[in-house]
Amino acid sequence: MLDRKFYDSISDLSPFEIKDELIKLARTSSQKAAKAFLNAGRGNPNWTATRAREAFFLLGQFALTEAKRAYYDPKAGVAGMPPQDGAHARFQKWTKKLLQDTGDWDEEDEGIPPAKTLSDAVNYAIKTFGFDPDGFVHELTDSIIGDNYPVPDRALHHNEIITHEYLMWAMCAGHRPKVKFDLYPVEGGTAAMCYIFKALKNARILNAGDTIALGTPIFTPYLEMPQLEDYTLKTINVSAEQEDRFQFTDDDIKALENPQVKALFLVNPGNPSAVAMDPDSIKRLVDLVNNKRPDLIILTDDVYGTFVPGFQSLLGHLPRNTIGVYSYSKYFGCTGWRLGVIAVAEDNIFDEKIKAHPEPIQKLLEKRYKAMTPKPRDVKFIDRIVADSRDVALNHTAGLSLPQQVMMSLFSLVELMDVEKLYQKACIAICTKRFWNLVEGMGVESNPGVYFDHYYGIIDFEFWLRKYVGQDVVTWVKDNIHPLDIPFRLAEDHGIVLLNGSGFDAPSWSARVSFANLNDDAYSQIGRAVRSVARGYVQTYQAAKGLKIS
Repeated sequence: MLDRKFYDSISDLSPFEIKDELIKLARTSSQKAAKAFLNAGRGNPNWTATRAREAFFLLGQFALTEAKRAYYDPKAGVAGMPPQDGAHARFQKWTKKLLQDTGDWDEEDEGIPPAKTLSDAVNYAIKTFGFDPDGFVHELTDSIIGDNYPVPDRALHHNEIITHEYLMWAMCAGHRPKVKFDLYPVEGGTAAMCYIFKALKNARILNAGDTIALGTPIFTPYLEMPQLEDYTLKTINVSAEQEDRFQFTDDDIKALENPQVKALFLVNPGNPSAVAMDPDSIKRLVDLVNNKRPDLIILTDDVYGTFVPGFQSLLGHLPRNTIGVYSYSKYFGCTGWRLGVIAVAEDNIFDEKIKAHPEPIQKLLEKRYKAMTPKPRDVKFIDRIVADSRDVALNHTAGLSLPQQVMMSLFSLVELMDVEKLYQKACIAICTKRFWNLVEGMGVESNPGVYFDHYYGIIDFEFWLRKYVGQDVVTWVKDNIHPLDIPFRLAEDHGIVLLNGSGFDAPSWSARVSFANLNDDAYSQIGRAVRSVARGYVQTYQAAKGLKIS
C-alpha cells in the first residue's frame, strides 16, 4: 500500500480524512508490536477546567429550586419557570447554606468549594459590570434550565457584556482597543467560520470570482471552503515561513497592496505553526491598512491566543476592518461544549460596504431581510450574520442555546477572577513540557521564541535534514520519496499518528503534531520515532549512493 501511486491517489484529501487511514495503520502496528497507539493528529486537549464546570452544575440545582418555587407537581415531575423577583437574595441564602455545609473542606487538596466559586462569580459580575442582581441571577437560572428561546437572539444581555470583557483579555490583553464590539455566540469556531463565509457572500461583500489572501500555513477549512461552489473564491497565499520564524515579511505583505485582494484570512497564533504575529508583523499590516488598503477585510481566528501571554489580536489593532473569531474549546478543554463567538466592532467597514452597494443590489438585500424589519437596509452586518445563520426565515429562533451561553459566562467569569492567571500558567506549562520532550526525543536544538504557543508544532523534515545532514540528502529524498511517506511511515512502523503538513499548506515535507492531547511521556516517544524515520531516509540515501551507512 505504501507506494507513490497510493500516495498520489490521496494527496488531494484533507489531512483530517487521511488521518482515518493513518489511525487504522497505526492501530494495527501497535497491536502487532504490543506498543502504545499514539494519536497526536488532532488537537483535542486532555485537560478540563474544573471550577467553572463545578459552578455550572451547582447552578443547575439552584435553578431547579427556583423553577419549583413557581409551580411544582412532584408526582408528575412538572415545575414552572424560575421567577425573577427576589432571585438574588434567594441565591445568596442558598449558596451561604451550602458553604456552611462544606464543613472541613480542604481547599489545599480539593480546591475552592463549588458554592464559593459560583457565589464569587455572581458577585464579581454584579460588582464589576453594575448588573441588576435579580436580572442577572434570573438570566442564569432561566437560561441553564433552557426553558426559553434565546432573547435577544444574537446574545443574552449579561453574557455579551461578560464575554466582551473576557475577549478583551483573551485576544487583546497586549493591546486593548478603545472601541466596543458586537458579539454573536455560536456553536464553536467551526460554526463561526461557516456563518461568516455565508454572510459575506449574502451581503455581496465577497462575490464569486473575488480574490482573498490566506495567511499560510493555515487550518485546512480556510483552504478548502473558498473552493466550494457555494463561494468559488480565488485565493493567494501570504506565506509565513519557518526561515522567517513564521512571521510576515515586507514582501509577504506587499501582495496585499493589490486592490483585487478583497480580504485576508488568518489564524493567529497559527495552526499548525503555533506562532503568534509579533509586533513587527502587526505593524506591517497596520501600516498597510492605514496607508494603502483601508478597504481590506480581515478575518482573524484567534482560538490559541490564550496560550501566548499578552497576546495581541488584529481585532485590537484594526477593529474597523476585522472580524474576530474565538473558541473556548482548546483553552478550557471543552470541545464538546461547542462554544465560540464572532466579534465585529460597532464602527466597521462591513456596514459601510453594504451601504455603498448600488441600488439594484440594495433592492435584492432589502427583499432578503424585509421579513425581519420594516427598515431592512439598516440591519447591521453582525445581525445579518445571525439571520443568515438561520436562513433569515428562522431568524426569530436563532442564537446559541441558553445553557451553552451560561457555560460561556462562567468560563469567562472564573478566568477574569483569576488575577494571578494560575489556570493560564498551568495550561501553558502542560504544552510547553510536552514540546520540550519532543525536541529532546528528536535530538535537535530549538529556540521557538516568546510568540510560540506550544499547542501545535510543525516538524519540517526538509528543514532539519538540510540543517543537520546537508542539501544533497534533501535533494535525493525529495526526488525519490513521496512526502506522505512521513506520516504513513510513522503510523506503520511506530503506531503514531501525525497529520501531513502539506494539507495545511505548510511545507510538503512536514508533519503537524499536537501537544495537547497525549500524556507527557508520549512526546518523548514521538520525538524518537521522528528521528528514526529521518535516520531511515538518510541511510536509504547512503545506500543508494554506495556510501558507508552511519
